[in-house]
Amino acid sequence: MIRKLLRKVFKRPTQSAHREPALIPVERHGIRREQLSPAARKTCTVLQEAGFKAFVVGGAVRDLLIGHPPKDYDVATSATPEEVRALFRRSRIIGRRFKIVHVMSGPETIEVSTFRANQDAESTETDAHGRVLRDNVYGNQEEDATRRDFTVNALYYDPGAETIVDYHHGVADIQQKTLRMIGDPRTRYREDPVRMLRAVRLAAKLGLSIDPAARHPIRDMAALLENVPAARLFDEMLKLLFSGYAVKCLQQLREEGLHHGLLPLLDVILGQPLGERFVWLSLENTDERVRQDKSVSPGFLFATLLWHEVLSAWERKKAAGEHAQPALFEAMDEVLDAQAGKLAITRRIVGDIKDIWALQPRFDKRSGKTPYRLIEQPRYRAGWDFLRLRAQAGEISMELVDWWDRFAHAGHDERDALLREAPAEAAPAAKKRRRRRRKPADGEAVASADSA
Repeated sequence: MIRKLLRKVFKRPTQSAHREPALIPVERHGIRREQLSPAARKTCTVLQEAGFKAFVVGGAVRDLLIGHPPKDYDVATSATPEEVRALFRRSRIIGRRFKIVHVMSGPETIEVSTFRANQDAESTETDAHGRVLRDNVYGNQEEDATRRDFTVNALYYDPGAETIVDYHHGVADIQQKTLRMIGDPRTRYREDPVRMLRAVRLAAKLGLSIDPAARHPIRDMAALLENVPAARLFDEMLKLLFSGYAVKCLQQLREEGLHHGLLPLLDVILGQPLGERFVWLSLENTDERVRQDKSVSPGFLFATLLWHEVLSAWERKKAAGEHAQPALFEAMDEVLDAQAGKLAITRRIVGDIKDIWALQPRFDKRSGKTPYRLIEQPRYRAGWDFLRLRAQAGEISMELVDWWDRFAHAGHDERDALLREAPAEAAPAAKKRRRRRRKPADGEAVASADSA
């Protein structure tokens, strides 16, 4: 620590090459301020009127250029987090590695970050593998652009002037459909290994080719992902799985060698010979829902990814003589406990997963009051969607799925008819009963003793 301080104090000043950005007018890029969300425009206006620089930055600008509607908006500014906080009543400072401000406006939350400085290796706090641990050093806009990961994410849009500030030819890379890293890729991957996952996700989502200089080190450096906290890796995998291009992303990750032992979730997805068709159908279904802007559930997706492990454990326990329902719950706990340390699945998601799994054997019961009670369950629809996916994968008959669909939407008389037509539930195998030995009467016992 003292050595780093002395180097910082006595090192010779270095002349960094000043880079003039390209200022791209609206006539060339075509993004009008009205295309931004009201909250993003308002945030930039308030900061600029207070005398600070402020730009919509990163993914929102990139997506607008490509023609994708942005999911959220980030703003980069010359104001410090404390100065931003003072300007917006509904705001809060968050983050430890790098402080940012969440500005709330109506239903939207805008993430506002201060321009970051371009730190040297000696003054940056890193772990033993080079991963940056703390990054609260502020700088100017040019330094901030250099600190960003890919050229397509280093684009700054000024809503007032309707111009794009481009330091690293990001607009040209989008036009050429290339995903290019800013700086030396190996150094940038050491700083943050999650960038390897992000490269694959962005390339798949945006239809870009990863620049060879950024692609080649991935296979060699994949082991660095082992040093990333499980919760952060889980969050990044959620982004990948709900990007709308999960199938394409996972195929790309397999090609890049980012699976088997490095990403636990990929081990689960790609290592299931029994449930491979089921898993890929689930991912295709999720992609379709995301693209149609329909709601998606992490609990449902993880229930599909882990189902065949549960199914295998459940069948094993039933074969050992355990009753079906207790055996299922034991299998559920066994599989989730085994994944807990690797996947960092939240308690809420675990609850959703268990609810969906627990409903599956109940669909086999089509008599009495059971069907009426089942369709009133809060998780019935998710459970039925899961049942349909099992049928599409060939695990069960589609007749069962269709019967429940008709029952759920039928009137009273039709439901009675469906119950009469439903095949009888297979009776559980009867256990052999041990014959109890009859206790001899008192007289018999005495006679037996006398004859002895």
